[in-house]
Amino acid sequence: MTAALRLGLVGCGRLAEQGYVPAAARSAAVQIVAVADPDPTRRGAVAALVGGGASAHADAASLLDDADSVDALVLATPAAHHLADAERAVVRGLHVLVEKPPAPDALGAHALAALGDRVRVGFNRRFDAAAIDVRRRLPASGPLDLALTLTYRRASWSAHTVRDDVVLDLVPHLVDWARWLSGSDVLSVATEELAPDRAVLGLRLGRGRATVTAAADRLHEERIVVRGAGGAVLAEHRAGGPLGAVTGRAQSVLVRLRGVDAPHPLAESLAAQLDAFAAAVRSGDPGELATAADGVAAMAAVDAARTSAAAGGAAVPVHDLREPTC
Repeated sequence: MTAALRLGLVGCGRLAEQGYVPAAARSAAVQIVAVADPDPTRRGAVAALVGGGASAHADAASLLDDADSVDALVLATPAAHHLADAERAVVRGLHVLVEKPPAPDALGAHALAALGDRVRVGFNRRFDAAAIDVRRRLPASGPLDLALTLTYRRASWSAHTVRDDVVLDLVPHLVDWARWLSGSDVLSVATEELAPDRAVLGLRLGRGRATVTAAADRLHEERIVVRGAGGAVLAEHRAGGPLGAVTGRAQSVLVRLRGVDAPHPLAESLAAQLDAFAAAVRSGDPGELATAADGVAAMAAVDAARTSAAAGGAAVPVHDLREPTC
């Protein structure tokens, strides 16, 4: 049997606590052996959650000083820190899974991509079972019209240090969904609405179009609706919303009454993503795992959305992704 991939987890915030630690526990392909965070309380708490004698470090650099103990890093830190820590890891011959957003902008994403195929990007919604089912139902060719929505309450997540605007927080997921579901690139972006907590964008795709809506401080909801050329619904997925909130509260009460410590729902998709990351490290085949080039594509669309907003909503082309723009 192949030994589990030994992971160093950099960043001990909510995503580590609620996501990566339980996800790694569900995966036979990986094992977290070291964690890093500048906050000693957080890194101590996450190391204790991991158990098994996981070592705790102040930052990625000190974790990598003991690089022989890890095979790869997961960077669950603010986007501004990703490039420097990924460079440190790649120089030591390690693979890196960079959480979304991969960088604050397309230029930073290009710099990550320049590090080579040891860098992968954590668009975990590619591993959501319902999204996978939607993708399987879509035809391989022909125009598509996608409506994609993600909303959530910031207070329900309670991030320790980061409060990105919704364009940086949620739109990269939606852009990647649009590209992954349609199998085509985003050609241009027209911003219909842009505020710190809400964004509505129109994407022109190689296979049609997508309308993406992202909002914070709303009830959690995710929705995918895909229509074909005649307007008929080809596939859809809906979760959350008012009914989902009621159902979720009822389930939460049952869990507490039964004394069960249920994992956060994202742990399942993160576990599948970690399995794919381990396979990519072992074989070089990323499968559905997002590449650094996918990260560039998402952030190029984000940059175009900001430019479009500044231009009053005019459609802005997404630049050729093979070369960074000056």
